[in-house]
Amino acid sequence: MVDRDGVQTAISYMSKMLTGPETRYSIMEKLVLALVHASCRLRWYFSGHVITVLTNYHLGQILSKPYVAAIKGQVLADFITEVPVDKIKECEAIQNPTPVFDERVWTLHTNGASNDDGAGAGLRLVSPDNHELTYAIRLDFKSTNNEAEYEAFLAGLRMELKMGAKNLEAHVDSKLVAEQINGRYDAKGEAMALYLEQARTLINQFQTFKIIHINRGENKHADALSKLAATSFKHLAKEVRIEVLSNPSIPMRHVNIIEVRNPSWISPIIMYFQHGTLPEGKTEARKIQHKALNYEMADGILYRKSYMGPLLRCVDKHDAQYLVREIQEGLCGIHAGPRMVVAKILSAGYYWPCMHLDAVEILCKCMSCQRHASKTLRPKNPLVPVTAAWPFQ
Repeated sequence: MVDRDGVQTAISYMSKMLTGPETRYSIMEKLVLALVHASCRLRWYFSGHVITVLTNYHLGQILSKPYVAAIKGQVLADFITEVPVDKIKECEAIQNPTPVFDERVWTLHTNGASNDDGAGAGLRLVSPDNHELTYAIRLDFKSTNNEAEYEAFLAGLRMELKMGAKNLEAHVDSKLVAEQINGRYDAKGEAMALYLEQARTLINQFQTFKIIHINRGENKHADALSKLAATSFKHLAKEVRIEVLSNPSIPMRHVNIIEVRNPSWISPIIMYFQHGTLPEGKTEARKIQHKALNYEMADGILYRKSYMGPLLRCVDKHDAQYLVREIQEGLCGIHAGPRMVVAKILSAGYYWPCMHLDAVEILCKCMSCQRHASKTLRPKNPLVPVTAAWPFQ
């Protein structure tokens, strides 16, 4: 604090050491740098107050003149003039490098086997530096011999891509796989077509690819790996990694299960609403027409109309039994009587004829109610008085 004319004034002193290119700044550049440094250090004051800069130099005119913006362009022009032409070409070569084509070829041997005990796949990868990698895969799903061969081939392609291989030469002992990849054989069957499509997708990621069909005798190592569960070899010790595939490599189609139930009491009413079809008999047709007045169709679902309540969804006998068991014995089962169970079903928004009779029939079979219910002293049947005969009447 400094006392100036009886007023305490706060004064802040700060400094900055010039390093590197800053030491070669001109006087004006150093003054501007000092102003920027002060504004950064005292940004709270600069943002909250109007600051007056006292200086003997025309900093305001320099910062406000438009030709100052052209200094950057002049600096770039000076830089281009000072840099030789060969350096510029060197920089362009660094920015736009020429793609390098990797000519090293990886070798892949695959084999798949399937029998009654299971299926397996064996891989043998040889790098351009003659480093050998062995890999065994157990297929934990049912597959044919051709599918096992494809699984081994696809696993080998994935392994080569992870190893960064660009050029691949695959050796397989399955003539079907080799000829289908080369396009000489057609893929018959949905599974074979999916396997072939998956293989071509992986092959397109290599720069060069070649597949060769070899005899089984030339593929002993991969054949041994595919049968590793039953046979062991010394040269495979501590080098084999066994992986279990739970699902096939190709996407399987989802099968929607369609459950066809027997016609129920709601079938004639639905047919009448949707197609206007009535039973052949006049009596039955008239009954359906009268019943339809109490029902309504919405989004393909039949509902029962009620006078003072919402619409009740109509269910068949199978769903009705499920509703009774769920309310009686479910997670929040109440194990109550038929009247309470029917009331719960109605409040949930469901309806079917003879609800009370069906509830009584199902609740009578509840083992928990029979075991843990309170004993009833009331006789099952009404008592019938029996007059004893008078001896010697």
